[in-house]
Amino acid sequence: MSTGRPRAFDEEAVLDRAAETFWRYGYEGASLSALTAAMGINRPSLYATFGSKEQLFRRVFARYHAKQVGSARAALDQPSAYAAIEAFLRASADGLTATDHPLGCLSIQGGLACSPENAAISEVLAAGRAETEAAIEARMSQAAAEGDLPAGMDARALARFVMALSEGHAVHAAAGAGRAELHASVDVALKVVAIR
Repeated sequence: MSTGRPRAFDEEAVLDRAAETFWRYGYEGASLSALTAAMGINRPSLYATFGSKEQLFRRVFARYHAKQVGSARAALDQPSAYAAIEAFLRASADGLTATDHPLGCLSIQGGLACSPENAAISEVLAAGRAETEAAIEARMSQAAAEGDLPAGMDARALARFVMALSEGHAVHAAAGAGRAELHASVDVALKVVAIR
């Protein structure tokens, strides 16, 4: 019985190259030709391994999101709500301006402006952002239960504020805002939050 030919490529490395292509061009802007060229594989290999462009994107985003959620959870694992918010926002600013990938965030650049036939992509990205926001809200709810937030502070609204700033930073980073500029915005946000 034949086991078939082994894959002639490193699937994780190929996914990383696909992620960069989707990140740069968005879901709709990333053509199959651009994807296969970046990935170093042909279309039959793409289809045989990943199924379709949408399935490839879902794999790419799941991998990307798992890393981002891991980073967010590490930042939120601080002893106080204030420290958790600061760590999350500063780690986010650093990640958005890192030089080992396109500027900004795959979740934002990947497909906010998809056509109706690709609405599923926008939904996948929105679900990923909602998961991160839910993690922040859970941490703020824990802080409220521990008396670490001022009485009456809405944990959900606070989480939404933190996410909105992070997502806004993603847009600014993609447009060329540098790390220092994003950290300056974090400094202002921390004064506004004032929950120490």
